Amino acid sequence: MGAEKRRSKRIPITMHLDVSSLFKQDNVHVKNINAPIEITDISRNGIGFVTKSVLPIGFYFNSRLEFEKKNDSLNCVVQIVRRKQKDDGTTLYGCEFVGMPSIFDYIFDDIENEYLKNHSDDEKMNN
Repeated sequence: MGAEKRRSKRIPITMHLDVSSLFKQDNVHVKNINAPIEITDISRNGIGFVTKSVLPIGFYFNSRLEFEKKNDSLNCVVQIVRRKQKDDGTTLYGCEFVGMPSIFDYIFDDIENEYLKNHSDDEKMNN
């Protein structure tokens, strides 16, 4: 297995969103999408999600990420940067946060710390 090339650690997470519209910087809008998505992981730099809908790479959408345990939410813009078809008919997408201010780093610090705390025993058992 190759070395991890990501800028930040991906943490598994489960969240549900609905994408209702997409846009590009040159005022191209796609409306009435109504694509339910399931977020599978999150990092400081973006999210991964699966959906049955086909979404175009390079487009952006507004999202509101709601963190159950923290009672925090984060309104953000994400750009779809990669897509991979899965065997079950769904599509896995990778998105990057756009213009995310560093003031929100504390949210990702908390998510990473919680994940590491809850999975440190798993790591010990595997070694």
